[in-house]
Amino acid sequence: MKSTNKTMMQYFEWYLPNDCNLWTNIIKVAPDLHKMGITSVWLPPASKSAGGINDTGYGVYDLYDLGEFNQKGSIRTKYGTKDEYISAIRALQLEGIQVLADIVLNHRMGADEMQDIIAYKVNPENRNEVLGDYRTISAWTKFNFEGRKNVYSDFKLDWSHFTSIDYDNYSKENGIFRFYGKHFSEDVDKELGNYDYLMGCDVDFNNLDTVDDLNKWGLWFLKETNVDGFRLDAIKHIRSSFYKKWLKTLKDSSDKELFTVGEYFSTNIDSLLNYLNYNNQVDSLFDVPLHDHFKIASESGGHYDMSKIFENTLVGQRPSRAVTFVDNHDTEPGQALESWVMDWFKPLAYSMIMLRTSGIPCIFYGDYYGIPEKGIPPMKEFLDTIMLARKYLAYGEQKDYFDNPNIIGWTLEGDYYHQDSGLAVILSDGEGGAKQMNVGKNLAGQVLYDCTRKCSRNSLRR
Repeated sequence: MKSTNKTMMQYFEWYLPNDCNLWTNIIKVAPDLHKMGITSVWLPPASKSAGGINDTGYGVYDLYDLGEFNQKGSIRTKYGTKDEYISAIRALQLEGIQVLADIVLNHRMGADEMQDIIAYKVNPENRNEVLGDYRTISAWTKFNFEGRKNVYSDFKLDWSHFTSIDYDNYSKENGIFRFYGKHFSEDVDKELGNYDYLMGCDVDFNNLDTVDDLNKWGLWFLKETNVDGFRLDAIKHIRSSFYKKWLKTLKDSSDKELFTVGEYFSTNIDSLLNYLNYNNQVDSLFDVPLHDHFKIASESGGHYDMSKIFENTLVGQRPSRAVTFVDNHDTEPGQALESWVMDWFKPLAYSMIMLRTSGIPCIFYGDYYGIPEKGIPPMKEFLDTIMLARKYLAYGEQKDYFDNPNIIGWTLEGDYYHQDSGLAVILSDGEGGAKQMNVGKNLAGQVLYDCTRKCSRNSLRR
């Protein structure tokens, strides 16, 4: 049976202009994305955020406002209105492209009122350690959503729905303040002792009213948008048992298979594997260890052992649950998790995720179109080439030749269902050289050309 390789695209980057046009732009480009082999698109958070049209979407204020109500200075979000968002989803789906919605449930920001709360200050380097006695703080924790006027939900948030916050208005002091009677969840990442707290008002997933509202919101969002799945933000900070139950509730209510990919930003492969072993409702995680290998290799001046680049990575150990990527909005220059892969290495990195059989590769908008804000040029011409190579050629049995620290390669022999399919890939982070590889019987006797135009014709031998 003929099927097309899966390829995801993250269709935004951090520094997009706040012109509210992303949703309408997607409608225009949807046919082109289909032609290039994109099978799923990850869209940015659609909910109204604390910064209004200046907010990338991760400072979420009101989950129920998808660009429909006059809140935080505008009706639109940075990307457009609710109607435009739904139209963009429909346009992609009409092209056979699945849509993944980015959802941010870990925290809230931009509260409407302050409240007096008894709290402890905790050590930011060890969140299990309390610093001093409890005291009364003043914090922005009351969310009234007055602009929405109870449409869709009359649920309001106050301090009881959160565990902690990062600012005391009385003392004008920054820090992590855990509310009296609250505790951090245990089933979160153990970095910094307990990595429940990330930013803003930290949602309390032990509060039954909070969880009930998030269940209702999830069902509402799915019905309103008809998305095909989710990109789950900051899951290492959210108790894993929550998403296990929340996703089951949504999947049981849906008539389609909802695909999910979680952002568990850790280079520790064991942390990712442990999460997947526990939570069978999360289909995949982004392969952060592989991204880290790409970054280190790009900074090694040709001294990285390329034969080991897939060791201790998610795609290497659990390929069916891995979404591979080179960079994303968090790793681009100027961001908190900045870990940018150097430009010279990116063609190699993208070849290693796009032209192999394992994992689902994700192309980053900032690589494809460039990041003008940071002077980063687009890679569109190169990425178009390997996207088409993945769509039409990257099929059949794969044979790896990872037997040299500088020159690695593999072949895909092609299959019966994809005419003229099959390819050979050879990469070097140094001066180059030669490698003998068997291309298989389907390509035997054929002349192979370098589709990336990185090598002279005379350097290729059949």
